Amino acid sequence: MAYLGHTVMENRNGLIVKADASLATGTAERDTAAKQLKSLPGKHRKTVGADKNYDTKGFVAACREANVTPHVAQNIKRNGGSAIDGRTRGHEGYEVSQRIRKRIEEGFGWGKTIGLIRQVKVRGLARVNAIFNMTFIGWNLTRMRNLQGQSVQMA
Repeated sequence: MAYLGHTVMENRNGLIVKADASLATGTAERDTAAKQLKSLPGKHRKTVGADKNYDTKGFVAACREANVTPHVAQNIKRNGGSAIDGRTRGHEGYEVSQRIRKRIEEGFGWGKTIGLIRQVKVRGLARVNAIFNMTFIGWNLTRMRNLQGQSVQMA
């Protein structure tokens, strides 16, 4: 069995606000991301930064349905072209999202070296999901400690 881990990160502090594991299928990344985005609290408009794998008409439509602006990297080499149009790409926030989205890899790197997600020692999706969530709780605690240290001013 193979599993995939999916996270949603808030851009300001790099904290993981949602983490889920799923079985590895060809569309698991986009399907899980759409579910995670729909379940985010609040009615305000949100944005999501993602790589070229998410540049599909289905994912972009799911984002817009969930009141989320998709700031996904364009895949212009795909048959039919990119699902992202000029109205999204033209905003200043699009470029910011494309820069910040790479920060998500920091949490996964930490989880693989210090956490327990490099090679899980349990079987079953529920148990893998529990390990995955606990790992990112640890990441958030470490990140908050580091952020707190940045805000303390020395006299």
